[in-house]
Amino acid sequence: MRRRPGIVAVALLAGLLAGCGGEGAESFIDPRAMAQLREVLTKEPRLPDGFTPRPDQAWRMPFGAAQRSCRALLAPAGGHAPGQALTAQAAVSYQGDGLGEQAAVGLARYAGEEAGAHLDELARAREACRAVRTSSGTDLRLSELPMRDAGDEAVGARLQGRLHGYPYALDVVFSRVGDTLVSVVHAGMNDVDPARTRQVVEAAIAMAGA
Repeated sequence: MRRRPGIVAVALLAGLLAGCGGEGAESFIDPRAMAQLREVLTKEPRLPDGFTPRPDQAWRMPFGAAQRSCRALLAPAGGHAPGQALTAQAAVSYQGDGLGEQAAVGLARYAGEEAGAHLDELARAREACRAVRTSSGTDLRLSELPMRDAGDEAVGARLQGRLHGYPYALDVVFSRVGDTLVSVVHAGMNDVDPARTRQVVEAAIAMAGA
């Protein structure tokens, strides 16, 4: 197992870096890595047909996930990846032509072997997060989303049900490419195509390897 086009959101909050993770490598910001991630996310991606090629601001969860494990699953694609040993991070989103369709890509680079360790943590979070429910009519159930041969290793999940009372689905996929954790969210009203999710993941992996 294992508000506007052209804006690249870089998550570098000192409090986040200091507050995440336990024992292990310290977090530090590598300006060269930062510049590289910003550059690859501003280039035209190889996204599926129907997605705008120009990036928008980082994705934001459209609901409040009270359970810690569910928050852990959804935060990285919005530019809030695990902070331990983090050296650089950037996140963007892209609008699709489906009803409410959006793709989010987060890239986080780590020192040492921490990218793999964080992927293990996210796999455990996937096992612990069973559902997202809020008082505003959101009720999403989680199931495993198989994602083989995506980077060096990958973990996937699907949340499906209702968002504020309306049909909604969200695929979330994490993959490791060397020292980089690649996080993808593909969401839409009614449903999302898993084959299309796979294409978004492949485009994000290509960004990480650029």
